[in-house]
Amino acid sequence: MRNNPKGVRFRELCRLCDHYFGVARQAGSSHRVYRTPWPGNPRVNLQSDRGKAKAYQVRQVLKAIDMLKEKKAKETEE
Repeated sequence: MRNNPKGVRFRELCRLCDHYFGVARQAGSSHRVYRTPWPGNPRVNLQSDRGKAKAYQVRQVLKAIDMLKEKKAKETEE
């Protein structure tokens, strides 16, 4: 996924977001919106492009997951 963000299926990216961010806040339309646990309530917004995830959205999701893992690691250290 990191090596080729263009080849990711939309469903696969949605499953990944469901795992890390919980159920989509908005689903069933052309977009799926996930909340993230950071101040300011930033969101991860996904939309399908003929069954594939858009590459820039894959990169955004991976960055958000990395941030989430860093946050949890810091909390564990304390």
